[in-house]
Amino acid sequence: MVMSREMWIRGPIGVGAEARVTRAGCRTALVVVPTMTAGTRLLDIVPLLESDHRVQLVFTVPHTTDQWPGVEEFVRAQHGLLMPWEQAVQHTFDLVLAASHRHLEQLRGPILLVGHGAGTMKSHLYSRKAGTPTLPATGLDRELLSYRGRILPSVLALATEDERTSLGSLCPEALPVAVVAGDICLDRMIDGDRFREHYRNALGVGPRRRLVTISSTWSTDSIFGRVPSLCKAILDALPSPRYSVAAVLHPNVWTVHGRRQVTAWLSDCVEAGLRLIPPDHGWQATMIASDWVIGDHGSTTAYAAAIGRPVTLAADPDDRLRPGSIADLVRANAPLLGPGSLWGQEADAIRRQERLSAVASAAISSVPGRSAGLLRSAMYRLLRLPEPQCFPSVPMLPAPLPIEV
Repeated sequence: MVMSREMWIRGPIGVGAEARVTRAGCRTALVVVPTMTAGTRLLDIVPLLESDHRVQLVFTVPHTTDQWPGVEEFVRAQHGLLMPWEQAVQHTFDLVLAASHRHLEQLRGPILLVGHGAGTMKSHLYSRKAGTPTLPATGLDRELLSYRGRILPSVLALATEDERTSLGSLCPEALPVAVVAGDICLDRMIDGDRFREHYRNALGVGPRRRLVTISSTWSTDSIFGRVPSLCKAILDALPSPRYSVAAVLHPNVWTVHGRRQVTAWLSDCVEAGLRLIPPDHGWQATMIASDWVIGDHGSTTAYAAAIGRPVTLAADPDDRLRPGSIADLVRANAPLLGPGSLWGQEADAIRRQERLSAVASAAISSVPGRSAGLLRSAMYRLLRLPEPQCFPSVPMLPAPLPIEV
């Protein structure tokens, strides 16, 4: 989709901006949201910056012939200033925030690139975009980080020291811009554990009930791809006076199939009591509120394990996981859901929880609790502004609001 010049916004940048603005002389930061997954990760980061009176944030959704539906609606719901893509690529920004490799070569300004899931490297052995995969793919490959011999990010935020080591083999020319900044999503979830009872109340989970959450990534080898009836089976098997059941599906499930269709597929479960969490917010709080997570190889399951929630896996992508990846480590340390008693399988997950949590948290971040400070320092360095003296903080994670049918 090509945006005409007549559709450009009369915003705080560009020709004539000095006659429109109320706050003059602001540095401009562009938040690039090609997918809802990237957008939710960037929303973890923008609070570190957006309250500064010296900075103006602008959002954009890339418009190409291969666009994810619903992303523009997601961005508009955040109430940020949305700039058309064709206008954004004509302007030079003081900072570009990105959580995806898509379209970076078209942008002007220093780029801070972060991962959009657990870890910067991918858990799948091959790229999902490859029709017939031939070579393993990671998030640190040279073809993703460079364009015509130029390294695209000015700062590449890595989650762990192991990722820095891998970068030295995969794209050593990017090492000078690499910063081990940990995982801000994990840090927020760990901090959010103090609001666990608040989140449980929002889900209608009383003090004597246990919350079981089904966590599915996207693609045909996920829980929802392989076992779409699992939510109903868990609801039927667990007595409602003692258990509540929630479901968290990857944003791409909703994006590709549509909210109406996904809700319709699970409407009988919602009517039976399933707390179906929307894709744009609430999944972190739901994991915090959970007592047992039945998941797969997706990042949400790994985060649940890292914050100490017992995890059982209900789908295994077999040989399609990269050896040593976060998902592979979770698979090696979590039990697999079987046909036996759910109570016995929950007890088995609880017994393995401590070891799994240690492995998962170490694989997700090498600098726990420090991500906000490290990312903020990197952003202000690129903005060429003195960093605020106050301690960096981010808002409380939003409470989950289950979908009703």
